[in-house]
Amino acid sequence: MHDVLDIVKNIENVFGSNTSFQVLKDFERVLDHLDIYVYANWMEGEVVEGPNIERHWVTCSFMWPEEEMPDPMGGKRLLDYDCKVRYSKSHLVVPRKIEEPNDIRPGTKKGKLDRLPVWVVEIQMPKKLMADIYTGYMGDAFEPPEQTAPPAEETQPADDMATDEDMGDPMDEEEASV
Repeated sequence: MHDVLDIVKNIENVFGSNTSFQVLKDFERVLDHLDIYVYANWMEGEVVEGPNIERHWVTCSFMWPEEEMPDPMGGKRLLDYDCKVRYSKSHLVVPRKIEEPNDIRPGTKKGKLDRLPVWVVEIQMPKKLMADIYTGYMGDAFEPPEQTAPPAEETQPADDMATDEDMGDPMDEEEASV
């Protein structure tokens, strides 16, 4: 079960730490490079936990509303690159919007807590994969664009070209008539 407050604290920690933020960007770069966002609903996921950085692995958890489960084929694609993917159903605890007196928790001025069903996908990704894709990304970013030669002018074969003798020189005709 996840709480909105825990998610907000995790996001504050990520943005407060340059290392965590950079690792999360690298994690997302891998997902983008492997075309995971092509699959249904992968674009709508929200970070719940992570990045948790270990010696050889980086782990992040993402959340979707229950009716918007991400396409499992996206997770299957990650398995081909030695990632570990775990799907689980969970609940997100959110405060209810206060519209009537029954929406208030007894003894407080706060709204009652509702449990919304969600899908949580935990992805454990090898650091080597992240480094390889980052290296390729940096190599592409700093390579000068390829210089292509301008298209060669189309030339006619020698047989088709007319020569001055064939066409005659207009000056010669004028001089002859004078």
